[in-house]
Amino acid sequence: MSNQARSTVSDDEPAEQQRHDGGPLLGIGDVIAALSDDFPEVTISKVRFLETEGLITPERTTSGYRKFRADDVDRLRYVLTMQRDHYLPLRVIREHLDAIDRGLEPPVPVGSLGPRVPADVEGSRLAEGESVPPHGARNRLRLSRAELIAESGLTESTLEQLESTGLVAAHGKHYDADAMVVAATVAQMLTFGLEIRHLRPFRLSAERQAALVHQVVSPMARSRNAETRERAESAMAELAALSLRLHSTLLRQGLGLDS
Repeated sequence: MSNQARSTVSDDEPAEQQRHDGGPLLGIGDVIAALSDDFPEVTISKVRFLETEGLITPERTTSGYRKFRADDVDRLRYVLTMQRDHYLPLRVIREHLDAIDRGLEPPVPVGSLGPRVPADVEGSRLAEGESVPPHGARNRLRLSRAELIAESGLTESTLEQLESTGLVAAHGKHYDADAMVVAATVAQMLTFGLEIRHLRPFRLSAERQAALVHQVVSPMARSRNAETRERAESAMAELAALSLRLHSTLLRQGLGLDS
């Protein structure tokens, strides 16, 4: 169990475990410990959020403490897997769980993105020159505001600041995969003492680089020839990857870090 997981375990439940139907009832801290190897990002607040959304219904002791059965842990594992590996919104996951509760096989996720690549791994791969995932594929994810806050670890006020600086934007009532990556990345950066105002240069730099790429590719993109337009999209992705590689290398040089 990670130090972070330990630090989030509060006095939400007493240490002793009760028995239910021949098996132990687990406290919320025990649930975090059971899931932390596969889902190191899971926290008590995340479990509570999923409870308020009706995806799990732990028992309550007479004192009000949450107690989880083994099937509650399995249910949580299913929810977290569907979110992480298939980017399914809670509404769809709730439908899957309803099917399971009625003795049916849950539908196989269709059109999912496959295994999720953590943001830090994705960034390093792009910096090494791999192509950028298609924009449409990345943004099939649709998170509510509450889901984005719970997933990223931001607070409501911090998310408002991110939106005011243009670093994160909703599409209607939902947030896409890019918003999730930005929010989660910023949440980690803030732990080092940075403030939102320090992050404006990142947005400005990205906008300038995007403008340069568009300037280079736009003649091909405006072509009436479909094959030429496809080459323009490929060139845009390649230039984005090269830009990330150049930026990463120059940043390491500036900080005096080894490659």
